Amino acid sequence: QLRLVESGGGLVQPGGSLRLSCVASRMIFSTFAPIQWGWYRQAPGKERELVATITSGGVTNYGDFVKGRFTISRNNSRKTVYLQMNTLKPEDTAVYYCNQNPAQDDSWGQGTQVTVSS
Repeated sequence: QLRLVESGGGLVQPGGSLRLSCVASRMIFSTFAPIQWGWYRQAPGKERELVATITSGGVTNYGDFVKGRFTISRNNSRKTVYLQMNTLKPEDTAVYYCNQNPAQDDSWGQGTQVTVSS
């Protein structure tokens, strides 16, 4: 079973930055590389939403609410997907998850909590 481990979250002030990482352990390079990956988030009382995606060829796409502030990237040799988050806002507060795109229901990890507050 695929195991996704997210890290890098924390408490940050508005305007600050964080870099999230997601490692796809138990996955070999040849399986990881062709997959389109995404970062998702779920705020308290809200449904999970797609934040950003990256194709196997490195083409990226973002939700309008993070465009110009967040950058998704990947390192296939490390089986890792990253989310660089800049100019964070209180409304970015959520648990952040990575998963394939479209998401696989049995692959959700624990996520990493991001809290933006002064």
